[in-house]
Order: sequence, then structure tokens, then C-alpha cells
Amino acid sequence: MNKSESLWVEKYRPQTVDDLIVPLKIKSTLQQFVNKGEIPNLILAGKAGVGKTSTILALAKQLDMDVMFINASLENGIDILRTKIAEFSASMSLTGNMKCVILDESDYLSGSAQPGFRAFIEKFSRTTRFVFTCNYSNRIIDPLKSRCTVIDYDFPPEEKKDLLKQMIIRAISILKNENVQFDPKAVAKLVAKHYPDFRRTINELQTISNAGSVSDDTIQAVTGDDYASLINSLKTKNFKEMRQWVAINSDNVTDKIYTYFYENAHKFMAPSSLPQMVITSAEYQFKANFAVDPEINTAAYLTELMANCEFL
Repeated sequence: MNKSESLWVEKYRPQTVDDLIVPLKIKSTLQQFVNKGEIPNLILAGKAGVGKTSTILALAKQLDMDVMFINASLENGIDILRTKIAEFSASMSLTGNMKCVILDESDYLSGSAQPGFRAFIEKFSRTTRFVFTCNYSNRIIDPLKSRCTVIDYDFPPEEKKDLLKQMIIRAISILKNENVQFDPKAVAKLVAKHYPDFRRTINELQTISNAGSVSDDTIQAVTGDDYASLINSLKTKNFKEMRQWVAINSDNVTDKIYTYFYENAHKFMAPSSLPQMVITSAEYQFKANFAVDPEINTAAYLTELMANCEFL
């Protein structure tokens, strides 16, 4: 497989704790696990793309653990416990070390599956560690939290400058390794735009690189997330233009659009409409976690804003 055929987020995934770009407090905690040669049962909670999955994969690699990876948003029933996880946990480790079951997106585990893990954590405590990654730790039941060390991926404002610098350096290193021409200022702006979601930054850099280089022009041409045109379509109640914008930008802004309106609506929306905007944003951001088609959910959100809010 040549460079252009591989996913950069996998190709350049951190291999050690030291490679991770995370706040100092988190890195210090992780390094303590490495120094001790073992990890506790863990809950890693935080926004998408901040390094939760990379963290546990790096830890497992450094500690030479056998790993079972399960995407809990796809496999979330009690049958998982009774079959593959039980068989994996009960079997002998290939290395003689602890084994690790990673439940990615574990906030999607069913109500019947979560309680089952209480017994499993205790039953297989001598052979297996369980790691739950999630966007929202409040969706994990308290009995599981009490059996795990919870690490919240909060990015302190005072560390933002240093973390941004690390991300920009890493992004530039990737582009150099892939022989992609780039404008450093454009790369820095893209990193800052998606911070702390570095996974999304890398994905977009790979997509943009297909245009031949990374610059302000190619970023705009490829990502196309021009909010000005969207605001105009909402203001003029042009549903067709709004739908076209969503279709073009759904892959780029679906998870960011609620934050965008929350932070910027005061610039283009009547003050009397801001409370309604906040309520609608909160409602649809919650629905987005369960939507089968995110594009439809985004279009519904914007339709409500169009119908119920006054634009300046």
C-alpha cells in the first residue's frame, strides 16, 4: 500500500504515551501507568477526536497487552458479554501479560449491557482490564464509574497555546513526510479551527492534499464550510439553498454547527431570538448522538432556526 492509499489518522496514530498530544495532567497520569507496568479499568471521556482511542491503543502497545476492540455503537447488546468478551477474557494471554477489552463509544452500550460489566470487571480482574471510551461520561452508570479510573479529556485554556503548537508541528511533519506542499499559516489556521479535534484536522489535511497543496484557497475549495452563505439562506428563508449548503458541508460541520451558532449568533440574530437559538441548539445537539442520518438532523435544526428566529 502506498502513502496515498492509507489513512493518515491510522498511519500516524501515536505509538507511545509520549507521542500523545494531550494536556499535561492527563499525560502525567498515563505515564504513571506505563511506569508501573499496568493500567486500572478506565473510563476515558471527552469530545470526538481528542485522543481517547489513541491513548488506550498506545498504552496497550507499550504494555504489550492482547487487545479486543469493540465499537459499542455497533455492538451494544448483552449477547456481546455472553460470547466474544467472555471468551476473550477467559482465555490465556499470548504474552502472559494483562489483556485489554476496549469498548469504544461506550455511551451507546444498551441499558442491559452496562450492568453486566460490573460482574465481568470483578470476575476477570486477574487477567483483563476494561477500558470504556465515551463522549459523555454521564451516560455511563455509576456502578461502572466506581469500578474504573475516570479520565476526563478537558483541555485547559492555559495550555491551549502549547497544545496548538504541538499539533501544528505534528501536522507539518505529516505533510512533509507525505511530500505535500503547504502554507504553514494555512495549516496553523486549520489546526486552530478544529482544536482540540486533531483527528478531524488530519482527515481534512489528507483530503485537501489531493488538491495538490494545502493553502487558504485549497482549504476553502475542499471544505467549503462558508457560514456566510448559510446565514443568508436562513435570513431569506431560502430552504433550497440551505439544503444545498447542508449537502455540501455535512461531512465537515455536522458536529460543529451547534457550537458555531451558540458562539456567533449574536452577530447576525436578533437578541430576542437568542434564547430560542440556545434551546434549539441544545435539543438538536442531543438528537445528533442518536440520528441515523446526521444530514437530516442538521437540516431539521436549521429549518427550526429559519422558522423561529429573527435574523438581522
